Amino acid sequence: MNEDVLTMLKILIIGESGVGKSSLLLRFTDDTFDPELAATIGVDFKVKTISVDGNKAKLAIWDTAGQERFRTLTPSYYRGAQGVILVYDVTRRDTFVKLDNWLNELETYCTKNDIVNMLVESKIDKENREVDRNEGLKFARKHSMLFIEASAKTCDGVQCAFEELVEKIIQTPGLWESENQNKGVKLLDREEGHGGGACGGYCSVL
Repeated sequence: MNEDVLTMLKILIIGESGVGKSSLLLRFTDDTFDPELAATIGVDFKVKTISVDGNKAKLAIWDTAGQERFRTLTPSYYRGAQGVILVYDVTRRDTFVKLDNWLNELETYCTKNDIVNMLVESKIDKENREVDRNEGLKFARKHSMLFIEASAKTCDGVQCAFEELVEKIIQTPGLWESENQNKGVKLLDREEGHGGGACGGYCSVL
């Protein structure tokens, strides 16, 4: 691990099949968008180092399959994860309705008590919306989750979603500190006047 890297974080992306999990990840890691992206089989995995408030974090991001038949792999996905991005598709109400099932799974298998959860409203570029933004925001608040609207196609909110999640994890020392005790980790102070940077109006941080 590089000397200047603060920590390695395990991030999961979960949600129903076809909500855009892989597209969000591909946009974040490779800055590309493929409208014909095939469904994830089992689990995909990407690594990306980002800097948040001057602190570098290496992210190991697990992109999980939404289909029921891959559920046998579930417990190992969740083990040791510090952050979870839960995604639903604004054009498919069924993907929003099933969020409770995913939260139950998260609570069942998660090994860290103070894990940071973020709800991402995906495909906001599409016209045929079935879920109102306020419904998503209300659900996120009810479950103490971060909330953001995003579109892998237009880039809106994607970078911000991961940065907000990592920032919150870094602000929760119990999540990553123990793994870095012997490395002399020093958190950089937040820069004065830092106002959310490039996130603009996309972030609704609770």
